[in-house]
Amino acid sequence: MTTGPNGSADTHIASTGIQGLDDVLKGGLPRDRLYLIQGDPGSGKTTLGLQFLIEGQRRGEVGMYITLSETREEIGAVARSHGWSLEGLHLMEMTAIEQQLTLEDENTLFEPSEVELRELMQRLLNQIERVGPARVVLDSLSEMRLVSQTGLRYRRQVLTLKQFFAGRRCTTLMLDDRTTQDDDRQLQSLAHGVLSLENRILEYGNERRRLRVVKLRGVQHRGGYHEFAITTGGLRVFPRLVAAEHRPRVERDVMGSGVPELDNLLGGGVDRGTATLVMGPAGSGKSTLALRLGMTALQRGEQVALFAFDERVDTMLARLDGLGIDLRPHLESGRAALRQVDPAEMGPGEFTALVRASVEAGARTVIIDSMNGYLNAMPEERLLALQLHELLGYLGHLGITSIIVMAQHGLTGQLVTPVDVSYIADTVVLLRFFETDGQVRKAISVVKKRSGAHETTIREYGLGAPFGVRIGQPLAGFRGVLTGAPVFDGGASKLFDDGSDDGSPS
Repeated sequence: MTTGPNGSADTHIASTGIQGLDDVLKGGLPRDRLYLIQGDPGSGKTTLGLQFLIEGQRRGEVGMYITLSETREEIGAVARSHGWSLEGLHLMEMTAIEQQLTLEDENTLFEPSEVELRELMQRLLNQIERVGPARVVLDSLSEMRLVSQTGLRYRRQVLTLKQFFAGRRCTTLMLDDRTTQDDDRQLQSLAHGVLSLENRILEYGNERRRLRVVKLRGVQHRGGYHEFAITTGGLRVFPRLVAAEHRPRVERDVMGSGVPELDNLLGGGVDRGTATLVMGPAGSGKSTLALRLGMTALQRGEQVALFAFDERVDTMLARLDGLGIDLRPHLESGRAALRQVDPAEMGPGEFTALVRASVEAGARTVIIDSMNGYLNAMPEERLLALQLHELLGYLGHLGITSIIVMAQHGLTGQLVTPVDVSYIADTVVLLRFFETDGQVRKAISVVKKRSGAHETTIREYGLGAPFGVRIGQPLAGFRGVLTGAPVFDGGASKLFDDGSDDGSPS
């Protein structure tokens, strides 16, 4: 049985068996009602219907799948592709019943289509009454619409189905592929609930699917669009994240970086439960700094989840080896999880679900490298800040430390940020290049920290063993370092005298 809000079995709710969808529906679908599932061809309606019936079968409920267009073999092929067995389910193929109609059944006093529709409906209702199912899927209404020919007759038949099921303890899904341009609001008004499935094709990369609960009477469902994917085993829905639904966990201790000079810059370190944004041009050492903070968390015995958008895993591990950071033992022990993300194949909703899964598995520090890859995964740039705001709010409420890397466009001079998310972060670390004595060097500064005081100096920044990063003295003799056009005014600035920065990329 589906679990109610108080943890007891809720016999009035029918679980869909679809990961994430029950969360959107606040437990599932109210039983003994008729629901409309709308979506373009290929959006996953048939898979959803089969998954709904198989979940009912698992709970000991009789299920019935009625197909008006596809054959038994085609439905069986869909089930086998997901590793499902249709044994025990009642599969009714209406195309075979239609062939049983004989010329003797026709009545010349009525339109042939009306006689055919009446015969089909009567045979359909007789079969349902004989089986007595608790769950029914009717696939699809477009065939009934074609046979009805007129909108009035079609609506009348749907209303007949609703009245027929109203007298039986049966939860019914009607699938509609929206092959007509007719207004479907009248059809939606007949259903107790309406789910809309969409399959969007991007200019590049895999298609993106999403669903929306158009209406669900008597249930305060989770509104808005929710991404979903069709994988082997059925649909997986990724509910839209709402940070306010998660109870705050008060943990505000300061975590050191393992590099004293960096801790001085950060005002003692990074506060737990905050978001740190590391910004700078390509090659300035952003990823290494983020991994240094993650490595320190691992050394404290915490779990760390790293999501890499821009760099291959093998390249990252080889680069860290050269900096004296050995991540492999932590990966083998399971305390560190490194996931390479392909932005062309994964939407932001699915990525958010990955982050949530890592947190539920015990991760206390989350590193996203980089935000530019996340931006590419979501072409609607105007919505990126909203999704990121919810994600960071969720992590902060749970006391999770998040470290985000963002590459700025350009190498020197005026740098451009693809999207401004600095206002979302609690701490902002800025990396820059500068030139002196014919050498390209790096600088680091902390320009923002909400949770406390921090050092306002600009220090030299370098990469190398044994800690991966080195922090030098304040650049007291320079001005204009942050603009990328520094001028030496003299003074007592002490730079790295060995020039041993290995120039490893960020």
